[in-house]
Amino acid sequence: MTDDDERAVQAAVAAELRLLDPDVRASPALVSELLDPEFTEFGASGRRWDAGSILTVTSAGSSDPGRPVEVSEMSGAVLAPGIVHLTYFSDNGGRRAWRSSLWRLTETGWRIYFHQGTLAD
Repeated sequence: MTDDDERAVQAAVAAELRLLDPDVRASPALVSELLDPEFTEFGASGRRWDAGSILTVTSAGSSDPGRPVEVSEMSGAVLAPGIVHLTYFSDNGGRRAWRSSLWRLTETGWRIYFHQGTLAD
């Protein structure tokens, strides 16, 4: 991996962890800074989300701001210039899932373009 690739992966990891931060998740404005306008998610619930539906949920305060998501096995790869694929395992109060995110570099910084969660034992 080149130095530029390593910096891109680290920037995407930092953005993903920020998006998982309970204080960020409780703020639609902060979440909005990290979502690509074309964002799509296939959630571990089986539901399909877009940027608008995610912001509706965060503005309703449905996330638990007191409980951080535990993350392990985080890894990333640059798929093309300005595109990073992250994979990791999450445990959110016993709800465990494998996760995959695509981040792309925009004029305003790194934004999540796609996310998928798959429940795990």
